Amino acid sequence: MTHARNERPPATDRRTGALCLLLTSAGWGLNWPVMKSLIRELPPLFARGTAGMAAAIGFALVAIALGQRLRVEPRALPRLTWAAFLNVFAWMGLSTLALRWLTVGQSVLLVYTMPIWAMLFAWPVSGQRPSGRAVAGLALSMLGLWAMFGGGGLVLDADRLLGGALALGAAVLFALGTVTLVPIDGLQPFALLAWQVGLGCAPMLVLGLIFEPLALDGVSMRGWLSMLYVSLVPMGLCYLTWFAALRRLPATIASIGMLLTPMIGVVSAAAMLGEPFGMREALALLLTLGGVAFVIGRRAEHTGPDGRA
Repeated sequence: MTHARNERPPATDRRTGALCLLLTSAGWGLNWPVMKSLIRELPPLFARGTAGMAAAIGFALVAIALGQRLRVEPRALPRLTWAAFLNVFAWMGLSTLALRWLTVGQSVLLVYTMPIWAMLFAWPVSGQRPSGRAVAGLALSMLGLWAMFGGGGLVLDADRLLGGALALGAAVLFALGTVTLVPIDGLQPFALLAWQVGLGCAPMLVLGLIFEPLALDGVSMRGWLSMLYVSLVPMGLCYLTWFAALRRLPATIASIGMLLTPMIGVVSAAAMLGEPFGMREALALLLTLGGVAFVIGRRAEHTGPDGRA
């Protein structure tokens, strides 16, 4: 789905790919403050699970329209279920729960350390020892996280520790998936998305209905519009633009370009929700994502933008 590493894509393709990448980053970045706002009115697992199931149905309809087969071979079902757990249930569910106790900025920085953990997992799993550049990236990222969580006299109470553990768990489990999961044969992109998102979000919705108190009559128009955005834009439109970007841009550009997502998330949370964004937050953002960029730049020479070979 990407250009050969030694081929330079045409200028028109590069411009189109850059625009698609920007739209993807903006849509996924804005999803963070919108989701933070949404879970003030709806329980997090119910909200994320409902939006995900709506998106899964949409992906299935797109797959059918494109002639992609939805049938899954029985031998592929265990791998598909494991992928749905790591890539969807853990990633989306844990990161959404973390927003109950953390600011968007804190959540985003922890979650987007996933390439760091993928680098560390790759050492024992596939024997890829971290380079000096990767170690420097790890050090920068850890310094950035200290600036966000340890600097400035921030008190790490029980709530923040729980939120931090959930966000870090999302990053670590997703990274584990990028290193250990192998491609699932027989399913094309939108059919695969439909199954993964559906299998990953269905348990969220069930758990939300069982354990979370639900009062739909108190949801405001802003809440319903937020739910509509979460269902259609980051879970729908952004995947279309992401695939379009992957077809037109080199892996390194696409991977590093996606670091716009957490930047947009943090800045938009300050504008939309009034979250703090001063010198400390800016420094933490630059250090953490700068370190991640070091690691991504190295890994993208050997892997695709999703972290897989």
